[in-house]
Amino acid sequence: MLKEYRICLPMTVEEYKIGQLYMRARHSYEQTTGRDGIEVIKNFPCTDPVYGLGQFTEKRLSISDRLPEWLSSYIPRFFYITEKFWNYYPYTYSEFTCSLVPRLSVKVRSLFQNNNGTSYNCLCLGKKELRQRMVDYIDILSDLVENTQYTDETDLSVFKSTKTSRGPLREGWRDTAEIIMCCYKLVEVSFPIFGLQARVENFVQWSMYDEMVVSHRLAFAWIDEWYDMTLEDVRLYESGLYRHTNSTIHSGQQSESVEGIVTTPNTVTAT
Repeated sequence: MLKEYRICLPMTVEEYKIGQLYMRARHSYEQTTGRDGIEVIKNFPCTDPVYGLGQFTEKRLSISDRLPEWLSSYIPRFFYITEKFWNYYPYTYSEFTCSLVPRLSVKVRSLFQNNNGTSYNCLCLGKKELRQRMVDYIDILSDLVENTQYTDETDLSVFKSTKTSRGPLREGWRDTAEIIMCCYKLVEVSFPIFGLQARVENFVQWSMYDEMVVSHRLAFAWIDEWYDMTLEDVRLYESGLYRHTNSTIHSGQQSESVEGIVTTPNTVTAT
């Protein structure tokens, strides 16, 4: 299943270079609760013969508690998703794999441009891909995500940036904004298992959609937090939060392991 999402933001591509890094780090931090969350495995510079210097990040996402009941019945309690992310800004590439379902493949190609989503084929898709793709425009103002709590910070019809004076957003803002950029994201999901293919691929696409709505809404809602940061500033912020999320995940896993030993009957421990 091939879908291209187009998400507009009231900022420039140059500004979003910082905003994206800040948002990814803080969003990962806020999603980490101990048992479920995001652990950063690798984070280092990399190079590509086409795209040049970039940054590679590998994360392990534990999301067992967030699965729908119909899917969790097929999957053991403990598993994780691995995200490999190559950031050659303004182009990025991600791969997602599942520890227990090796045939599930999710690939995301992204490109950021200073326009309101009007580029026909900026990701240079071939004829076959163009025939297969479905284009979905995401509006960070009005698109809804189930079980998301809105405050004045995240309600973009209320939020106004003190540092940039951008916002509140109004219906049709993408056609009137003087400063605007678009994230073009091509999401390719493959799960070639008879009987479950369509259901799983649709679930993954909807999950990706929800995550993109929330994360890009936050990228703008947090603009006053990151607007004055340099690249060095945001890298330091990023590394600090990643250390914290890794520590939280490890503590949660150790705690759950100890609880399992204590409450499991007929367990013999060495002394």
